[in-house]
Amino acid sequence: MKVIVFGATGMVGHGVLRESLLAGDVTEVLVLARTPTGVTDPKLREIRHADFSGFSAVDFSGYDACFFCLGVSSIGMSEADYRRITYDYTLAAARRMAEQAPGMVFIYVSGVGTDTDGRQMWARVKGRTEDDVAALDLRAYAFRPGFIRPQHGARAKAGFINALYTVLSPVSALLVRFAPGFATTTSQVGRAMLEVARTRPERRVWAPRDIADV
Repeated sequence: MKVIVFGATGMVGHGVLRESLLAGDVTEVLVLARTPTGVTDPKLREIRHADFSGFSAVDFSGYDACFFCLGVSSIGMSEADYRRITYDYTLAAARRMAEQAPGMVFIYVSGVGTDTDGRQMWARVKGRTEDDVAALDLRAYAFRPGFIRPQHGARAKAGFINALYTVLSPVSALLVRFAPGFATTTSQVGRAMLEVARTRPERRVWAPRDIADV
């Protein structure tokens, strides 16, 4: 299986990249990023890509699945800026893949509370993103994790979020163990994505408990 990972330098993407490289049935992992991942592996192929609003120069044909983990916190962002990163970048990649590799598995990392008609800006933007990806000629899935515990060196890009994870580390370990309907880990997310890519299940929206149960 050949897979693509977006957002591999972020917290969730780091975990998904790690699990993809560890998987015995994954033969190649393509990463598109602005900065190097710092990871060395025979399976890994990295492409420096500066403009995520378009992918006309990238060949996605021959790949089986895309794990789209690119995202930012909406805190302090205008709706226009948040939409550009969350919606425009995702659809630019998904549309290109639908053209070159119709039927490819495309897993979009969304979030608990996503709702096209929701009261919160981020929920509406993510909901629209889910809907418009699902309308393309792809086998599309939306992962809606709640609290995610970082593992194996995964770190959020925002310093204040990393500080929060450090403070909550003892509590988050207990949440993952005893409240799988609320919390999961970066490793669980990666393993669940790989299993979805392998089996192509009917369930299109995956909640924290669904991810933990894989």
